[in-house]
Amino acid sequence: QVQLVESGGGLVQAGGSLRLSCAGSGRTFSRYVMGWFRQAPGKEREFVAAINWSTATTYYADSVKGRFTISRDTVKNGWYLQMDSLNPSDTAVYYCAVRLRFSINPYYTSIGEYDSWGQGTQVTVSS
Repeated sequence: QVQLVESGGGLVQAGGSLRLSCAGSGRTFSRYVMGWFRQAPGKEREFVAAINWSTATTYYADSVKGRFTISRDTVKNGWYLQMDSLNPSDTAVYYCAVRLRFSINPYYTSIGEYDSWGQGTQVTVSS
């Protein structure tokens, strides 16, 4: 059974940075896609970024492109979201997810395309 645990959330001022981590266990993650989603109060969960585990190819939502960077560590079985130039609209609960199906690219942006989820970590950006 796959388990995902996020960490690294917190409170930061606008313009600041945070790095989220997701630790995966229960399976070797080759040929899968890892993603980050977020859900702000009163809004639907939305795609943020994804990375193909094997190729390290990445894909971003337009709202975070150029500010956020997704990466993975094949030794530690984890993936990360470096968030720079944060603004109050980035405030949300951030979730990591994994698509447990063979994939050759990272272009998966829908919730239903991912199979396992972490519990979420709160990110709050103050103005």
